[in-house]
Amino acid sequence: MSDGLVTCELICSSDEQDRILKPLENAIMASDQPIFTVLSDGMKLKEERHSAGPGGGAASLTKATTSDNESGIFSGECELCENHEAELDWFCATEQKLICSHCAIVGQCRGHSVTPLAARVSIVRNQLVDVCEKIQLQALRVERFIEHTLTDKEQKLQAAANQAREQVLAQVSAAREALEEEEQRLLEEVQREEERVEQCLLTQQAHWKQALASLSQTRSRLVHTLTHIPDSQLATSAQEIADRVEEAEGVGEPCDTEQLNLNPSCIDSKLLRGLWAIAVLLGQNAHKTSFFKFDERTVSPLLTLSQDHFTLTFNNKKSRQPYTYDPARFDNWPNALGSQALSSGTHCWVVDVGQSAAFKVGVCYPSLERKGSGNEARLGYNSQSWVLSNYDGDYSFCHAGKKVPLQVVKKPQKIGVLLDWPSQTLLFYEPDSNAILHSVIQTFAAPLLPACAVTDQSITIVH
Repeated sequence: MSDGLVTCELICSSDEQDRILKPLENAIMASDQPIFTVLSDGMKLKEERHSAGPGGGAASLTKATTSDNESGIFSGECELCENHEAELDWFCATEQKLICSHCAIVGQCRGHSVTPLAARVSIVRNQLVDVCEKIQLQALRVERFIEHTLTDKEQKLQAAANQAREQVLAQVSAAREALEEEEQRLLEEVQREEERVEQCLLTQQAHWKQALASLSQTRSRLVHTLTHIPDSQLATSAQEIADRVEEAEGVGEPCDTEQLNLNPSCIDSKLLRGLWAIAVLLGQNAHKTSFFKFDERTVSPLLTLSQDHFTLTFNNKKSRQPYTYDPARFDNWPNALGSQALSSGTHCWVVDVGQSAAFKVGVCYPSLERKGSGNEARLGYNSQSWVLSNYDGDYSFCHAGKKVPLQVVKKPQKIGVLLDWPSQTLLFYEPDSNAILHSVIQTFAAPLLPACAVTDQSITIVH
């Protein structure tokens, strides 16, 4: 709606300036009334104000004032130019200020882009109208957004929140029901195991009490024979003595067996162990990743250890470097151990295995054999190491030479190891999804060291 600026280039020669300014000066001297001029081709002075006489001058002033009021300019108290004592009835776009006609023709704004004040005011008014219309439209959009969108969102929010609450309650209820059923099952299993062990103990007690009574009776007879039978009769009692000794030997030697202990597997529950692992890894008091490095002394000559001691890289035959002898170093298998032994608390660490197609990650006793190519120094092939192994996509848990195949849907980029010493639990998981890959409950007889092996590319301890 806004009009374009109307500009006038006011450039006059000196003769033209005299011809125009002379009447202007006469008009100013003849009357104190404001003089409105139109500077265009062949500018004309409004001399009618002076030729109209006293009455005509007043009428002309009234008419001019009324016209100015209609255009938004009230000329009754117009400001005058400080330099020319003329009315400021023009606008200089270059200087962004009001000027008089003299300023535009011969003054400091000569050659500038100027506009009649009435036209300038009209343009500004049109701009304000545009702004007001835009603000009104924006206000309508805001009002419509409040009345429709936000109200609709609030209603949907209530519905979504109610649905979310129902879902949480349903999931927790299902989990609670499953836990309660698992709790009941495990408690019954513990009860049966306790009754079994108790029965074994009672049977053993009865057996060995009877055996003890038999031994006491046999011993008493032999002592009686030794102390009360005459020498002549004792000399011929060899057979009787042999029978008594055979009877005593038949009792056998008492020995402790695993059947006399509560079987730890009676509380083995994949559900409970999985929930426990998730609680340890993701719960409010989640355990932070432990800080580990590889012990440089243990690194096999088949491997290269990075300067920060976090990365193991398998060396091909051409790039292998000679290593100094160290009793702690593996000399045949591509193994390396962590620098810190674990014997208490809960620990977890993550190994980046994304680049390798052949690796092992787990734990071992510090007493694991380091020398030779036998299974005693091979991770997972002896009773002193527990590892998760991958060879070209074939994942398995290895301990004491036995492999438990693992179903892995997607190749893990990282392998996490969680060791909880109080519960004697070793667990392998996938850190990105916290999926449990394998877990085992084991009575560890000594502290454990993180253990790794790699025969393809490299693996890295992640912190």
